Amino acid sequence: MKTLVAYSGGLDTTWVTTYLSSKGEDVTALMINSGAFGKDEIESAKDRAFQGGAKKFECIDISQDYYNKTVKYMIYGNMLKNNTYPMSVSSERIIQAIAVANYAKEHKFDKIAHGCTGAGNDQVRFEMVFDILCPEIEVQALVREQNIQRVDEIAFLKEKGIKMNFEKAKYSINKGLWGTSIGGKETLSSNLPLPEEAYPTHCTAKEDSVLTIEFEKGEISAVNGKKFTDKVAAIREVESITAPYAIGRDMHIGDTIIGIKGRVGFEAAAPMVIIKAHHALEKHVLSKWQIYWKDNISQWYGNRLHEGMILEPEMRDLEKFLESTQDKVSGKVFVQLKPYSFFINGIESEHDLMTSKFGVYGEENKAFTAQDIVGFTKVVGIQSKIWYSVNNEKY
Repeated sequence: MKTLVAYSGGLDTTWVTTYLSSKGEDVTALMINSGAFGKDEIESAKDRAFQGGAKKFECIDISQDYYNKTVKYMIYGNMLKNNTYPMSVSSERIIQAIAVANYAKEHKFDKIAHGCTGAGNDQVRFEMVFDILCPEIEVQALVREQNIQRVDEIAFLKEKGIKMNFEKAKYSINKGLWGTSIGGKETLSSNLPLPEEAYPTHCTAKEDSVLTIEFEKGEISAVNGKKFTDKVAAIREVESITAPYAIGRDMHIGDTIIGIKGRVGFEAAAPMVIIKAHHALEKHVLSKWQIYWKDNISQWYGNRLHEGMILEPEMRDLEKFLESTQDKVSGKVFVQLKPYSFFINGIESEHDLMTSKFGVYGEENKAFTAQDIVGFTKVVGIQSKIWYSVNNEKY
């Protein structure tokens, strides 16, 4: 049996790789790097895969594809699931699944194995893509099929002599370009916070600073004056500056694809700062009705993306709308960074609609006369005036 394991290097997929290899299957461990794994992390994962009996290990970098197909639109739409979560994992998994499916087809594998549990969203994201793109290939979800627990996986791997940080493995940590999700015993309840040691990044920055992010048509073009054509590199630059402040931490509670409530911790310094900076700029340069429709479409797009529906043709249509709204979203945003917090100081843009040419809010009016306001007030309230007059109602 020629088996491809969608391999992350974490506990579940290391167990899957080791278990299948122990059963005599010809296992290839395929790691899909969406932009967060460095050389040392990849080498460490490779070592564990070979310890577990894999015949081959390969790592494919899809960071540019990930940015172009999901991250860019999440920035355009200021997307936060339930107004909280930047969809760090959900946006990444679907692109990883597509990469795995394409690799499996190209190299003619008999089976794809993944490490998803039976209680999460990823099983749907992976298997839906596999069913669409490579329905002829068998798919196996061993963790789900055997309903195995993390403590049992750890015991099995120790028995097989696999060397990894089993203390760290008590938490499920999914690191990506667009943030890191963290699951553990605390996230299984509704009342407990994650302990400090569960977070991969800790606060080392002690002094306040101001970060300047420059956008051009909705995409980052410069960070603190440093120009970027590579948008993945720009995100990494923001992360390197913001992560030491330990900002972008929170708990996400939401409805899963399979219908149950789910709770997960995350840290996402760069995504949260970029989204809030981009949103601040948009509020200055877009019209009221552009913002209204973009907010509605962004929420719909984000929900569909979260549920793994990126292959739906409707998503291409929504992406065209989102891209169209970014034509004037250019300018600088100034972000105040503090330990564990940040806020937006302000923006500069040639497209800023808060222009003094037409007046200063609460201070001076240049666009209309006092008599214009009298007429406008009568007209804008006429519907309500008629209703109260006809019905003799009190409020």
